[in-house]
Amino acid sequence: MLETLNKWDTWLFLKINTQWHNSFFDAVIPWWRDQNTWLPLYLFLLLFVFINFGWKAWSWLLFVIITVTLSDQLSSHFMKYYFHRPRPCQNETLKYQVRLLLNYCPGNPSFTSSHAANHFSVGMFFFYTLKPYFKKWSWLFVFWAATISYGQVYVGIHYPGDILGGTVIGIGIGTLTYFLFNKYFGMPPLLKAPLKENLTEHKNDFGN
Repeated sequence: MLETLNKWDTWLFLKINTQWHNSFFDAVIPWWRDQNTWLPLYLFLLLFVFINFGWKAWSWLLFVIITVTLSDQLSSHFMKYYFHRPRPCQNETLKYQVRLLLNYCPGNPSFTSSHAANHFSVGMFFFYTLKPYFKKWSWLFVFWAATISYGQVYVGIHYPGDILGGTVIGIGIGTLTYFLFNKYFGMPPLLKAPLKENLTEHKNDFGN
C-alpha cells in the first residue's frame, strides 16, 4: 500500500515539476513561495487589526504567534524526523530528473511540508477571525496558502504527499487555535462603526 502511494506521489510530483510548467511560473513561483515576499501582507494585517480594534487586539496577535509556532514545531521538529522521508532533490534515483528552481536543496527531511503547515494554519486562522470584516475576500487566505504550498512541489523540494500532510496539520491547528481564541477572547469591538453604517446614520439624520 505504502509503495503504491509513493509511486503515485512520485508520478504526480514529476508531472507538476517537469511537465506542467512554463517560463512565467518558473520566474514567479520561486519568489511567490518565499516567506519574505509576504512581509508587507503581515504588516498590513497587523496595522488593520490594531487600527480597527486598538490594543485590545493583543490576544489576536498572540494567537497568530501560537498558531505558527505549533504548526512549525509539529511539522519541522516532529513529523519530519519521525518519518525521515528524503526530499525529491535528495533522492538518489530521482534527483537527476528534478527541475530544482532554487539555488539549494534543503537538508532536512521532506514529510511534512512546513511551508504548507505554517501557511495553512495561519491562513485558516486569518480566514476564521477576519471573515466578518473581509467577507468573501477572506477566502483569499485559503487560496494564498494553497498556491504557496503548490509552489513547493513546482520548485522541486516537496512531493504532493508532503503538501497534503502539511495541509492537514495546518487546517487542524488553525481551526483549533481559532476555536480556543473565539471561546476565551474573541475579536474585540471595532473602535469605529463601519463606513457603510456611518453613511446610513448620516442619511437618516438628513432625512429627519
